[in-house]
Amino acid sequence: MSNSFKQRAIRSIKDGAKDTLKISIWLAKLMVGVSFAVFLLKYFNILPHIVHLIDPLFQHLGLPGDAALAYLTGYFVNIYSALAVVASLDLTYKSATILAVMILCSHSMLIETPVLKKTGASAVRMVIIRTLSAFLLAWVLNIIMPDDPSKVIASQTVAQQSALPFLTQLGDWAVSAVKLVIKVFLLVFGLNILQRLLKEFGVADKISNIFKPLLVVSGLPPKCSILWLFANLAGLAYGAAAILDEVNSGKITKREILLVDTHIAISHSNFEDLLLLVTFGASWWILLVSRWIMSTLLVWEYRLEFFIKDRFFSKNN
Repeated sequence: MSNSFKQRAIRSIKDGAKDTLKISIWLAKLMVGVSFAVFLLKYFNILPHIVHLIDPLFQHLGLPGDAALAYLTGYFVNIYSALAVVASLDLTYKSATILAVMILCSHSMLIETPVLKKTGASAVRMVIIRTLSAFLLAWVLNIIMPDDPSKVIASQTVAQQSALPFLTQLGDWAVSAVKLVIKVFLLVFGLNILQRLLKEFGVADKISNIFKPLLVVSGLPPKCSILWLFANLAGLAYGAAAILDEVNSGKITKREILLVDTHIAISHSNFEDLLLLVTFGASWWILLVSRWIMSTLLVWEYRLEFFIKDRFFSKNN
């Protein structure tokens, strides 16, 4: 029995190693390239010029104008970069929650959009729905949440590195890039192997049964539960190999993939990223529920598109 278990585990790991390596290399190249582009943006101080264009819009969303820099940093880079800016802002419970929802809806766009596209989704559609969802939820929350003038985040001094020599900053970036590549390989390999083992030993089916009611309400097929679960726990970037492996298995139709992509585009990374933003004063349940509602509405809207296409346009094909 133990030998059989060991053999099945080894076979699963071997079967997934080659494909996982390809995805890891692709993802590492993508992340390092984006990271270097952002490094240049920071060094030449380009982002602040973009921020000035959207400052007035953020003030209408119940946010200080400087919150635009935090949002754009998260939009083009990642959660961690956005948090560095958030730490320099004076935010209330309400404004911290609104800003956090926006960041969670549309962060790491330059990295996560190619991941979604690789699964078969339209990159343009993903960018549009993630960006619009961020601003729509911010607008709604600004209306329904009560005003609270008390600050939950005391403004902190954020270290400025722009005065450091270019080669010094480049060296710091290179070190961080190496750490990033190592992290990518370890996490992507680990998560994909875990996903294969869960499927091999029937655990995936049990997980599907647990989350079946939630997925049905969300408009998603229960058989996509593993794909959905990994995106929610690990995110789109580090869960990329496991997600793509599930997509390439052939057990999920193209339409089902598009529905899941639509949901996880808005609601993913609901563990580490969400908790990080909660530490800055945001409401955890609003961050979770608001994005789940938004992603569910988008999924059912997509299902309506499929119905209309099949009902009115497929007959002539």
